[in-house]
Amino acid sequence: MTNFRPCFLIPCYNHGKTIPAVVELLMSYGYPMIIVDDGSENETKRILEEVTQHNESITLITLAENQGKGGAVIAGIEKAYQQSYSHAIQIDADGQHDLEALPKLIAESQEHPTALISGQPIYDESVPKSRLYGRYATHIWVWIETLSFAIKDSMCGFRSYPIGPTINVLERAVLGRRMDFDTEIMVRMYWNETDIRFINTRVIYPEDGISHFDALWDNVKISWMHTKLFFGMLPRIPSLLKRKPVQEDHWSSHAERGTILGIQFLLWIYSTFGRKVFSLLLKPVMAYYYLRGGSVKDASDDFIQQVNAYARIKGIQLPEKLTTYRHLVSFGETMLDKLAAWRGDFSDKNLTVHGIEHYQTLAQREKGIVLLGSHLGNLELCRALSRRHTHLKINALVFTEHAERFNTVMKTVNPQSEVNVIQVSKIGPDTAILLQQKIDDGEWIVIVGDRTSVTKENRVIWADFLGKPAPFPQGPFMLASILKQPVYLMFGLRDDTQKDPLFDVYLEPFSEQIILPRGKREEALQEVVQNYAQRLEHFTLKAPSQWYNFFNFWQLTGKKDDN
Repeated sequence: MTNFRPCFLIPCYNHGKTIPAVVELLMSYGYPMIIVDDGSENETKRILEEVTQHNESITLITLAENQGKGGAVIAGIEKAYQQSYSHAIQIDADGQHDLEALPKLIAESQEHPTALISGQPIYDESVPKSRLYGRYATHIWVWIETLSFAIKDSMCGFRSYPIGPTINVLERAVLGRRMDFDTEIMVRMYWNETDIRFINTRVIYPEDGISHFDALWDNVKISWMHTKLFFGMLPRIPSLLKRKPVQEDHWSSHAERGTILGIQFLLWIYSTFGRKVFSLLLKPVMAYYYLRGGSVKDASDDFIQQVNAYARIKGIQLPEKLTTYRHLVSFGETMLDKLAAWRGDFSDKNLTVHGIEHYQTLAQREKGIVLLGSHLGNLELCRALSRRHTHLKINALVFTEHAERFNTVMKTVNPQSEVNVIQVSKIGPDTAILLQQKIDDGEWIVIVGDRTSVTKENRVIWADFLGKPAPFPQGPFMLASILKQPVYLMFGLRDDTQKDPLFDVYLEPFSEQIILPRGKREEALQEVVQNYAQRLEHFTLKAPSQWYNFFNFWQLTGKKDDN
C-alpha cells in the first residue's frame, strides 16, 4: 500500500509509571504518536509533558475530564483523521501488550489496509481468572451479534484501525466510551462489512498494574451494549447470513474456532448429559455451518466429488453415502473424541489395535521411533495407547502458532497427559537436534505428512492421491530420514456402525529407516512420499467421512515461500 501512513495511538489514564518505557520502545519504528491524556492526575500529566515536550513527532491531547478508554480512543482516532493518517495503531499505556508482535500487526495492516487488525491474546499465569472467564462470556455474545465466529477476541486493545472505515462507523452511531467501546466498535465495523483479522500476541498482567475496570458500572454498561447489539443484529440477519467469511488460502491460516471456554463448554455438555445429548446439540450447529457455506463447505464438496469419482472409476464400494452435512457432523464428533481421548475416557475396550505386536515390541525399545500420521480420523488415540506403558512419552509436532495455546487448554483437561505438543514454524537444525534428543531418550515423535509447510509451501512432492496429483510436504519425510529411526504409520478410525465409541487403530511399519542418497535424493523422496500417499488413500477409502483436511488438498495457493 503506497499511502500507508500510520500513527501510534496511546490512551493514558494515570499510567505515568509505565508510559515512558512504552514510548521509548515505539520510537524505534519512526511513526508519529498521538497520546491521549484521559483526565489523569497531576503526576501523570507532568510525566507526559516531559515525554512529549521536545519531541515533535508526538501529539499530546489533554481531555479536561476522564472520558473512559473508549472516549480517549475516539478522540485519538478523530485527531488521526484530521492529520490525514491512514491507520491508528492502538497501544495500551500500561505495558500489558507484548510489543514483539507489533511488526506482525503492522505488516498485516499493510497487506490488508481496509481491515481492522487486532491482537488475539495468549495469556500467562498472571491473568485474573475472573477477567478470563468474563471475556469468554463476551465472546459468546459477539458470536451471536455477528452470527459468525469471525471475531475471535473483541476486547484486546492491541489494534490497527483503518481510519476511513472507523470514522464511517463513528459518524453513524453513538458508541460506548468506556470498557464497552472495544467490543462495540469491532461488532459495528463487522456489520459495516469491514474485515476483522487477528494475530497472536502475549498479554501479561503485572502485579503492580493499575486496572480502571469498575466491576459494577462497567458490567452494567457492557450488558446494555450487548442488549443494543443483539437487537441491532436482528434486522441485519439476512445480510449477516449472506456474508462470506474471510477466505484464507493456506491451511495454516484457517481460523481456529476453539477456545478454552469452548472446550470446557463441550466437556461440560459431554460430562453432564453424555454423548447422546452432545450429538443432538451438534447437529444444528453443523447445520448452521452447512447453510452458511464458506471455504470449509467448499473444501468438503470438492473432496466428496473427488472421492466419489475415484470410487466409480475403480469400482470401489464406499462404506457410506457421503454428504457435506454428514462430513461436518463427523468432524464435530471427532472433536469430542479428541477431548475424550485427552481426558482419558477411552480404554482398551474402545480400541481394536491392528498391529498390536508392533506396538508391544516398540514400547520396549531404548530409542524412540517416528510415527507418521495424517488428518484422517483421530490421531489423538495415541494417548489411549500410551497408557498401556506409563513410561512412554509421545511428542506431537504441529506447524501452526496455536500449539502453545492448545497445550495449555489440554493440560486443563488432563494434567497427567503424557503427550506433548511441540510447535515449530519450520524444520531446521535446531528442530532436528531437539527431536534427536527426545529419540535418544526413548520418546516417540508424531508428525503428520499430509499438509504443506507453513513457511516453505512450494517444497513439495507431487504424488497421486485418489486419482489426482496432490502436493505433499518434503519436511516430515526428510526429518524422519535425519532421525535415522524406524518409521511407522498410524491411523485411528471411528467405527460409525456402532452406537458406543469404538475405534480401529492401525499401526504398521513404513520403513526401517528412510534413506535419501545424496545423488538420488529426489527420486528416493518421490518413492517414499508416493508410498505414504498410497497408504493414506487406502485408509481414506475405509472412512471417507473422517477426512478432515478442509482446504483444497490438490493445489497450492501460489503463496511465495518465506526467506
